Amino acid sequence: MNSLSIFGTSSDAGKSTLSFAISYLLHHRGVKVAPFKAQNVSNNSQVTDAGGEVAIPQYFAAESIGMETSPDINPILLKSGGKSKAHVIINGQSVSDKDVWSYYRDIDTLKPHVKRAFENLQKKYDCIVAEGAGSPVELNLMDKDLSNIYIADEFNTKIILVADIQRGGVFASIYGVYNLLPHKLQKNVIGVIVNKFQGDMSLFDEGVKIIENEFNIPVLGVVPFKPFNLGFEDSESLMNYVQDTRKAIIKVGVIKLPHISNFTDFEPLVSDGEVELAFISSPSEIASCDMLIIPGSKRVMDDLEWLKQRGFEQRFHNKTIVGICGGYEMMFETIRDPKAIESDKKKVKGFGIFKGEVLFKEKKIVKKGTYKVFGLKVKGYEIHNGVAKKLSQRKKSFYGTFAHGVFDDDAIRYKIFKKINKDYKGYNFKKYKKKSIQEFAEHVDKHIDMKRIVRELND
Repeated sequence: MNSLSIFGTSSDAGKSTLSFAISYLLHHRGVKVAPFKAQNVSNNSQVTDAGGEVAIPQYFAAESIGMETSPDINPILLKSGGKSKAHVIINGQSVSDKDVWSYYRDIDTLKPHVKRAFENLQKKYDCIVAEGAGSPVELNLMDKDLSNIYIADEFNTKIILVADIQRGGVFASIYGVYNLLPHKLQKNVIGVIVNKFQGDMSLFDEGVKIIENEFNIPVLGVVPFKPFNLGFEDSESLMNYVQDTRKAIIKVGVIKLPHISNFTDFEPLVSDGEVELAFISSPSEIASCDMLIIPGSKRVMDDLEWLKQRGFEQRFHNKTIVGICGGYEMMFETIRDPKAIESDKKKVKGFGIFKGEVLFKEKKIVKKGTYKVFGLKVKGYEIHNGVAKKLSQRKKSFYGTFAHGVFDDDAIRYKIFKKINKDYKGYNFKKYKKKSIQEFAEHVDKHIDMKRIVRELND
């Protein structure tokens, strides 16, 4: 069976959600399938079953089909660094910080890692669904592109184009991308999916005819827009969440730090009908919030200074505050980074809510497990260089923990929110997540030609 590349005709066309949905639908048709992305750029990551960290979309897609996860599904991960640098993670392990020029200069040294990961998956799975990145035809960067052209050419994958109709210019984007692809890859394009349609579907009937008859590209489906508040890849996609707040009784504010990371921590709050979630950037917004979250950060000291400069600290009084990972580190008296692992600053004062210091160490802690958090045993994961004596602690209405994923636990949410509002009832997030995944995949299945996709993959 052939593997499949999902190319976007623009950035944010919906490649991640359609890659996940197609993987899910193939799996439920009896195909042994694995999600994959050669290179991802995101501060949002998870710890795999085999150890090491990968980007959320690939982990989420694998988790949704019950696949055991390893760094093979995302061999190269880039996280934002300081001074135009990126933190490079290869095969799940932190390697170095590189500026953009050096990264592209050394791109050929990364290809063996990508090839090895893809081949490892090929030994175990019948079909690899490889998500592309951005546009596949950035002509000045095509020789440096790991996720699109390199994979499609090296492994002769079939290709589906995904076009975002909400952006406008959908015909030009489809025609342009297809005709700028190398001739070999044009022949592997099995069709295009027009994504995020809103309104009367019949209004695009003529559009389908134009694409098929004049461009000679089959239309595999037109998918209506459907909110999906899971598996966010980056902070931009997170800002597109859709929430029904008509029955909300608690407002939670998440501080939108400049280097916010692991924002999928808050998916259970987006999905909670009793909670209104707001991402805030100004201290003046705190007054309307019942609870404040200081989230994870890729650059803790810099984001701590950002908070202080804007006067957030003065508004913390009489609020329930939850710090997660980087946010927890900020709540200590002192943060030290003597080896400049994350910042040029050697030592800064924290908010002093919890006694003691956080010390940044060269070896990053990357693991998942069961933790005791706020008196309850919960499943979660850790990704951090900063260390302190206690993994989690609570002081009056202040909570802090290194563990990510704690809000996935129904008991943790109930314990905290019940103290804020006695009328809070809670809900089963695991059940909600399973149902949402199934419903979204069925929505996609209804609007795309999966029979044709499977037939082309078997050709």
